[in-house]
Amino acid sequence: MLFFDKVTKKYNDDITALEDVLFSIERGEFSFLVGPSGAGKTTLLRLLIREELPSSGSIFFDDIEVPKLPRKLLPTYRQRLGVVFQDIKLLPSKTLEENIAFALEILGKDDKEIKETTDYLLELVKLQDRRKLFPEQLSGGEQQRGAIARALANSPDLLVADEPTGNLDPDSGLAVLNILKDINKAGTTVLVISHDRDIVNQMKTRVIRMIGGKIVSDTKGDYDSVGEPQTPPKRNVVKTEQKEEKDSKEKKEKKKPKKKEQDVHESLKGLNKKILEKLLTAEIKDMDLVLNLTESDLENLKLTKGERKSLEKFVKQYLNKLEK
Repeated sequence: MLFFDKVTKKYNDDITALEDVLFSIERGEFSFLVGPSGAGKTTLLRLLIREELPSSGSIFFDDIEVPKLPRKLLPTYRQRLGVVFQDIKLLPSKTLEENIAFALEILGKDDKEIKETTDYLLELVKLQDRRKLFPEQLSGGEQQRGAIARALANSPDLLVADEPTGNLDPDSGLAVLNILKDINKAGTTVLVISHDRDIVNQMKTRVIRMIGGKIVSDTKGDYDSVGEPQTPPKRNVVKTEQKEEKDSKEKKEKKKPKKKEQDVHESLKGLNKKILEKLLTAEIKDMDLVLNLTESDLENLKLTKGERKSLEKFVKQYLNKLEK
């Protein structure tokens, strides 16, 4: 399912965050990625969600070569990933139920499906009775379980949890671990980035260890188990190569993309013309694409400070309309 093919990420001549990282994860696996701070775990996550690009090597998710993915297809790709970030990122102005429902609204689900999925996910993480509470009214463990529920809203193929038990007491950490185990048993591939020896030792599953941007061990067992890094089988990339060849031909046949207003989705009507022009140049033609922009994406668009503020204001107004 996931294949990092000799991936290196350099920020400058002095900083190499990842060096020749080579590993694969099979569909249905439950794996841990461990290592000290600065080992490269967070960089690896940023590359996976295409927030950053590798300096060399490549990343494959099924038949998708992630670094070569066109910007307009990023939202669809990211919907196949469920990510629980270390800082949780629940919206403070929405209840737990609204946080989950909002993720489904963005995906364009109808009211019936939103309600049914939200109810199911709240039951899955055992927070049915906390649905009307705001994040600040929840304990750390409840917030973490709520973040997992929201990450599962789009039925991802792969769930990545970054330090899901890092700030929790042992009981709360165990509750989160049990939920992740249940999710994996139901068929979702799970990758947990963790420093927590207790939960790793509890699972006794695959442990990938990173130090200094390199994978130094890849084995099954406890947190401190050591084994030679595995060499993944050679990947069949025929589909990807054929797709790239087809895309290349289509690009040659197509004329330069038009920037006419009729090409713009209704959700972007009324946006500042200069900002709109920059978005269209990057093939960003609707609000769904805008909502999936990362900090790196915004930097690449080369928006001025004023344009950024204007875009943020426009997005807030759009989201407020959705809430009403």
